[in-house]
Amino acid sequence: MDPYRGRFAPSPTGALHFGSLVAAVGSYMEARQRGGAWLLRMEDLDAPRVQAGAADQILCTLEACGMAWDGEILYQSRRKDAYRAALAQLEAQGLTYACSCSRREIADSRQAYAPARGGGGAPLADAHASESDALIYPGTCRLGLAPGKAPRATRVRVGDAAIEFEDAAQGRLRQDLAAEVGDFVLLRADGLYAYQLAVVVDDAEQGITDVVRGADLLASTPRQIYLQRLLGLPTPRYLHLPVAVNAAGQKLSKQTLAAPVDERNPVPALAQVVDFLGQAPPPQLRHASLAEFWAWALSHWDTQRIPRQRCLPAP
Repeated sequence: MDPYRGRFAPSPTGALHFGSLVAAVGSYMEARQRGGAWLLRMEDLDAPRVQAGAADQILCTLEACGMAWDGEILYQSRRKDAYRAALAQLEAQGLTYACSCSRREIADSRQAYAPARGGGGAPLADAHASESDALIYPGTCRLGLAPGKAPRATRVRVGDAAIEFEDAAQGRLRQDLAAEVGDFVLLRADGLYAYQLAVVVDDAEQGITDVVRGADLLASTPRQIYLQRLLGLPTPRYLHLPVAVNAAGQKLSKQTLAAPVDERNPVPALAQVVDFLGQAPPPQLRHASLAEFWAWALSHWDTQRIPRQRCLPAP
């Protein structure tokens, strides 16, 4: 087995909050307990969503929480040439095509259904869904653009691909890409490379062996595995953690006004995270020093105790 290499890949759209801290702590503890590396990646490719100063603020919060990363930070905004090369590789194999469809046109199609269910189970919002990704694409432009139509995006053909994988928390999952997703976007109408392509290229570049992240990205995983196979890249192991939601059932985020982590006293939030992840910390851990917290958390980390639900109420 290759040495363990995990990662945390936040989008710098705001401060680190409880929901994103769950992914950070879960991925960090798994990497450290396995004696592996924990790498950091800023998923800042979607420039309109990036908040000025958020990347630096996230780094400061991680440092305040006692979470040191290994190696240099990878910034997606500096890697467009790598994504362009991966797309060109797929184009050269005849696996992509131009698409002129707008989201409205896809939604109006009688063949477009509800969002993909991500391997069975209840659907979860895909945090990185781009234009039309949340709808099953009916293949309108597969045989060429209609007269008078201009290309807007680039899609990859999925054929009859059915992807199965074993998730360390969610178990065996299967997704029929054609029936549940359709040909999906690699280059968006706004000229940005899609998350699905970027994350696959980046995981390979960083040599990631294990991906620990929120279950809101579970539905994306089959698409990523499919691209890994097309590009001849290794497939990491996956572990999807429960997503923290508010009282209305919404994922904690900047949009739902999630409170930032208190950098002056992060231990109470860290203790809440390990409790959220099923590790049953003693009540006094909330009042421990940072060193005492990590000593307890790392020595008691057990992935078998992680709740199997895809979302749970935040404390």
